[in-house]
Amino acid sequence: MSSWLKAMNPSSPITTEAEAERAARASAISIFIGVVVGLIGLAWTLANPGTMQDAVATASQGDPAAGAMANASLQAGLWMAGAMVAIQLILGVVQWRSPGKFIAILFIVLIALGIAMSVAAPLMTASMPTVPITPMWQIGLSVVIMIVQLVLHVTGLKGIKQLDRIQMEQSR
Repeated sequence: MSSWLKAMNPSSPITTEAEAERAARASAISIFIGVVVGLIGLAWTLANPGTMQDAVATASQGDPAAGAMANASLQAGLWMAGAMVAIQLILGVVQWRSPGKFIAILFIVLIALGIAMSVAAPLMTASMPTVPITPMWQIGLSVVIMIVQLVLHVTGLKGIKQLDRIQMEQSR
């Protein structure tokens, strides 16, 4: 257990191939954290249909055509969220089996975008009175989780780089 904690620390030195592999897999662990967060979000949304109905009613503002469109958009959003969790799970398994720079960099960019959107969310909802307001505790928790994921991906990139270097030296 302590070897895994050491491997997930971005400032710890990596000297062996086993340490490099564990550090490289930190990126996959970060992806799996995202999968768990996505599943919790989907489960919470499906368990609270009243919240969804309130959002549809607010968006439609009494117009039946707008309500039908909002309801269809909600259903499409739920299916899209499920598909994104599934894709994320597949990429996590790929990253675990064969750690690669591309997936780690892709997720670093996506997480940075997610942090920026989470921080900007309160500013955007203030200008749109019909949009439901996300509680600050939820925004703060999301940002903390994304920062942890970002650190794990950076550690993963460090491990991937070191793993490549060690394997290159061994092949000579």
